[in-house]
Amino acid sequence: MPFVQVKVWEGFGEENTKRTILGITKVFTDMGLPEEAVRVLIEEIPKSHWGIGGVPASEKFPEGHK
Repeated sequence: MPFVQVKVWEGFGEENTKRTILGITKVFTDMGLPEEAVRVLIEEIPKSHWGIGGVPASEKFPEGHK
């Protein structure tokens, strides 16, 4: 049973989360696995806890940048 973990910035949104779960599930069902076998976990991480090149994403990307 595949388990896919996706980490995104806070504010990803419910609609994007649903579309991501559906899309990832489809990748595996296209390979012949049943939908029920696929597990997807979406974690929203605050930009201040996400480092890029030694700098918090909250500093590197201003509010509103997704």
